[in-house]
Amino acid sequence: MSVAAPSRPPVADPAARARARETLWRLAALALAHPAPELRDAVASGEFHEAFAGAWGDVTGRAWPRPAPPAPFEGFEAGYIAAFLHGRNGRPVASLLAGDHEALLRGLSRPVFMLNVAAFYGHFGLKAATEDEGRADEPDHLSAMSEFMAVLCHLEAGALSRGADAAPPRRAQRDFLARYLAPAFDCVAERLRDRPVPDLDATLGQLVGEMGPWAHRQIAELEARVGPFNDPDAPRRAPAEPAPQNLWG
Repeated sequence: MSVAAPSRPPVADPAARARARETLWRLAALALAHPAPELRDAVASGEFHEAFAGAWGDVTGRAWPRPAPPAPFEGFEAGYIAAFLHGRNGRPVASLLAGDHEALLRGLSRPVFMLNVAAFYGHFGLKAATEDEGRADEPDHLSAMSEFMAVLCHLEAGALSRGADAAPPRRAQRDFLARYLAPAFDCVAERLRDRPVPDLDATLGQLVGEMGPWAHRQIAELEARVGPFNDPDAPRRAPAEPAPQNLWG
């Protein structure tokens, strides 16, 4: 059972909106990584909901309902594992690795797809962690990609606060969302709709279901500011024109 909260107008200041989006992506990255007892406790106490709902309201003007409380940590973790890691027959119901979804590969090999994702990180001097234990450090894991989006929103907010050009991080957000992160959330949410996992924590289920549609709204907002997304992996008509260089500034 969810508890609704009243809606309120979204914030108008562009830098404040960027900071609120940064918060949403950082919290999504935290929630989608392999569960830790601290996350479960933050969900149970309402701390996670308060932080997420505040930023959600700042960006969307809409309430973020509070789902049912979580199970004890063992059940909280087991629901995550069943949904995203080792479900029935040892396979996840909905893998959080984007490259596990054929719809996202779109004919590319997995290594090429991973290189393309990593190229976004590398352009901004980042790379996914490789030393820590667990698959959340895969470059195409929804947790890692959500954290990258938080970095881009942070760069946008900083540029706006300094009066600098915010177009480069906005273009990068548009491209990364449109090519990778929004479709990945769509795939995961669709799999969970087709094969519900009763033990998956309600907060995690709600987050997965809402982040995809919100990401698509963000793409539309970004395209209105910096122009439409030009998909480099889309089929090209002959004669082919030179591929545009997406330098994000």
